[in-house]
Amino acid sequence: MDETQFTIDTHPDGRQVDLLKDRIDTFNVDETKIHDFEELAIFLRDSSAELIAGLYAYTWGGCLDVQLLWVREGDRGRGLGSKLLSAAEREASARGCHVAMLATHSFQAPDFYKKLGYEEIGVLAGYPIRHKKYFLKKTLAGQR
Repeated sequence: MDETQFTIDTHPDGRQVDLLKDRIDTFNVDETKIHDFEELAIFLRDSSAELIAGLYAYTWGGCLDVQLLWVREGDRGRGLGSKLLSAAEREASARGCHVAMLATHSFQAPDFYKKLGYEEIGVLAGYPIRHKKYFLKKTLAGQR
C-alpha cells in the first residue's frame, strides 16, 4: 500500500489550487452534463493602467456567480460598482443566465446589493467573529 501524507500549507502554490479547482469543475460538469462554464472579468483602469475597480465572476448552468467586486477607496460612491455589476448582469443575461448570486459580509456592502435588487437568501452569523456573511440572489431582467 502506498504511503500517503496530509500536509497543511499556509501559502499554497497557486498552480496546486488551480488544479484542485479544475478537478472540482470537471466533477461538476461530469455529474451535471452542463458544459457552459465561462469566466467573466471586468476591469476599470486609469490612464496609468492602475486598477480603479474590477469584478470577477463566472457563468454556469444559467447562473451568474459573482466572486469579487472591488472599487478603489477614493473612487467609491461614484457609481462604479453599480456599473460593473450591471455590465456583468447584462453579459450573463446574454449568456442565457436567469439568476445572479453573490456573498458579502456585514462590514462590506449588503445594503449596496439590496439597493440593486438583490435579495437576502441566507445569513451566517459569526463569520467572521462579531460579523455576518450574507448570501444574496437576483432574478435577472428578462429572465424567469
